[in-house]
Amino acid sequence: MEALLSQFTLLSNQACQDKNFDPSSIDDLLKLFELEAYKSWPAMELEQEKEVKQAEVAMQQAEDYLDRVMEDAMDEFRRFEVEMELMARNEMESLEKTAESARNMGNLMEKAATMASTKYMEAALNSASASMKTAWKGLSTKKVHPS
Repeated sequence: MEALLSQFTLLSNQACQDKNFDPSSIDDLLKLFELEAYKSWPAMELEQEKEVKQAEVAMQQAEDYLDRVMEDAMDEFRRFEVEMELMARNEMESLEKTAESARNMGNLMEKAATMASTKYMEAALNSASASMKTAWKGLSTKKVHPS
């Protein structure tokens, strides 16, 4: 294309200076320009298609990267979720064990208190019985103590 422009400049100068100049040589040069333009059109289209392909590849790579990043984030979230569920389950089991221990301790304290009150009542009844027996013995022997 540069050579054609140079040739056109040369012929234009020659046409301005030479009165016997044949204009058909410029017509031939213009036909060459037209042919060169037709030849360069597919090359430009090919270059544009190449750029479109490169853009599509870059876009696909960006989408793939985004998919990988999102999948990694979701995996991390799932691991976090599992870890939190495990921690919550362990905490709940610990609380249940503590509650069960407290319930068992309460039951044992209730039984101990029941046993202690039963022993106290038995001791009180035995003491009252012994006092009654002594009083009956005293009355039956008719001993009266001077007051």
